[in-house]
Amino acid sequence: MPAYRIGQPSPLGASITPAGVNFSVVAPLATRVELLLFADGGATEPEQVIELDGRHRSGDHWHVEVEGVGLGCCYGYRVFGPLQSGSHGFNPSKVLLDPCARAIGGWDGYERGSAVGAIPNTACCLKGVVTERDRFDFATAPRPRHRWQHSVIYELHVGGFTQGPHCPVPEDRQGTMLGLITVLPQLRDLGITAIELLPVMAFDPQDAPAGRYNHWGYSPISWMAPHPGYLVDTDPLAARREVRQLVEACHREGLEVILDVVYNHTSEGNQNGPTLSWRGFADSLYYHQNARGDYLDVSGCGNSIAANRPLVRHLILESLRCWAVELGIDGFRFDLGIALSRGEELAPLDMPPLFEAMEADPDLADLKLISEPWDCGGLYRLADFPARRVAGWNGRFRDDLRRFWKGDDKTVWPLSQRLAGNPDLFGGQAAPLGRTITFLTAHDGFTLADLVSYDRKHNLANGENDRDGDNHNNSWNHGAEGPSSDPAVNALRNRQIRNLLASLLLAPGVPMLLMGDEVRRSQGGNNNTWCQNNPLGWMHWQPDDDDLALRRFLQRLLALRRQLAPLLNPELPFGDGQLRRAGDGGPPWHQWHGVELGQPDWASWSHCLAWSLQDPMQGALLWCGLNAYYQPMTFSLPHCATGWHQVINTALPEDADLPDQPQPFHGAQASLESRSLVLLVAQPLLG
Repeated sequence: MPAYRIGQPSPLGASITPAGVNFSVVAPLATRVELLLFADGGATEPEQVIELDGRHRSGDHWHVEVEGVGLGCCYGYRVFGPLQSGSHGFNPSKVLLDPCARAIGGWDGYERGSAVGAIPNTACCLKGVVTERDRFDFATAPRPRHRWQHSVIYELHVGGFTQGPHCPVPEDRQGTMLGLITVLPQLRDLGITAIELLPVMAFDPQDAPAGRYNHWGYSPISWMAPHPGYLVDTDPLAARREVRQLVEACHREGLEVILDVVYNHTSEGNQNGPTLSWRGFADSLYYHQNARGDYLDVSGCGNSIAANRPLVRHLILESLRCWAVELGIDGFRFDLGIALSRGEELAPLDMPPLFEAMEADPDLADLKLISEPWDCGGLYRLADFPARRVAGWNGRFRDDLRRFWKGDDKTVWPLSQRLAGNPDLFGGQAAPLGRTITFLTAHDGFTLADLVSYDRKHNLANGENDRDGDNHNNSWNHGAEGPSSDPAVNALRNRQIRNLLASLLLAPGVPMLLMGDEVRRSQGGNNNTWCQNNPLGWMHWQPDDDDLALRRFLQRLLALRRQLAPLLNPELPFGDGQLRRAGDGGPPWHQWHGVELGQPDWASWSHCLAWSLQDPMQGALLWCGLNAYYQPMTFSLPHCATGWHQVINTALPEDADLPDQPQPFHGAQASLESRSLVLLVAQPLLG
């Protein structure tokens, strides 16, 4: 049997030493800890049990160095201690997964239900696996490091994007990270600069209604280990290698990799849920609880992580460094990130210690950091998100653009604020570059095709009697619920998709696109496909001619955005309604218009708006008109000294809308068809 010594409290988890492996975990209130060594991930009983007593304790850390073991060693813990008043944590009948394990074994025999109650789960538990902790080879595959001004994010699900009928990924790699490598050139050619992956940290697929599968992965079972369902090789030691292979391939294509990370809650649920890892080591440390020991929940998933506490904060930072430094990840998007700013009794903190530590960490200094600025407890902080370097998902942008193009009243003024960089949300000034992520759709909600095809959600497939998913989608079916054979309905839907995409990509901010929106992917009206590992949640790999035309439209639109990027800078001001003359001096500025120059109509019944970009010496450089009215409208145009060229007209079919050679536009007025957008550009800008 392997010999063992006292060991060291640092680093956390299992780390290779010259003699063997050092194991270290946090368990502040424990009185005794057992380290269990297993022959392999499928073993139902441990080969050796090493009891740790007070000699193996340094403060809140329990540690031991075991000689003669190494990479691939499988292990778990049992933790003993007195039950505190209202505590639910210590349950020595359960074998616990190390919160810092970088790989996991035992998935084939895992049973979530066995982690509930007092019956031992040894025969069907998950085990940590000892791995290397090498740094990512940035010399060979450096970070692309795209500036925020030139960034376009594409949100996708690894499993859902790499399978389905006619998927080009080889069959043996479908549903995996290595399979994603096959289709990276398509994403690069589309014109995006970063992929944002739904959770790829190990999650519990069994945390779903009976007969269903947790598809999205917002049920973390580990913050360090890659999810085994996304791997080709079943050897746990291959997991980190496959992540690195994907990141290296992305970097070669010039694509950054951003991970959607879930630190606000875990798969353990409320106090009646399974004891898998965190709860068994330090129930009252990791989770916010009231005086009775009931879990406080602002995640909607039964528990809320107490990220304000030093030991919890340290573990989250260790996770971030694991993925960024060891595996090469370029950024993180924090699910319900504002929940991580809550302190004791869930009080919002203006200087949350986790984000302070994150921003001060040199290993994380060159990463893109993004957060949802809301949680399920009602906290919403976009402009005043308490972290200087964290960009926020702009839900107001999504809602206001949807409502405008849907034709709602009282939408022109809100639209102007979104197109001006959200000054109404940021204290009268446009949001600085990198502070707001603009989007129309995301994994949580309708796809773009469904947004213009359904008035209401259709979530019966989820098994919750249509109770799940958002009821307030600001969607419009344009005359028929769901698929239609009416050419007029389909033509209007396609035009509205072009309107929405053009509005998104001409607005300041960092745009994000949803997987498959470029080919009109539909989820059949389901706006919450979290448990749909089937065609509802998969990529659309059978595009018809109209789908491909939309993809070409978006491709050219993204190229136009790159070309015009300096002119879409949110720091360029918007005028006060008074026309200026060329030669007045000063920086370029934006000017609002209605159907008449310099006379925007802010009335509640208005459905039209136009803006131009004026150069102090050259005069008008850009003009954009937006007509969400059900009838055509004629707009007066500012004078363009070098001549206007039409580069977008969404009333035209996709292929004619963004021609390879923009067409000269003559006249002092522009007639916009109903529900259409037109962009005119001065000749010199077209190079």
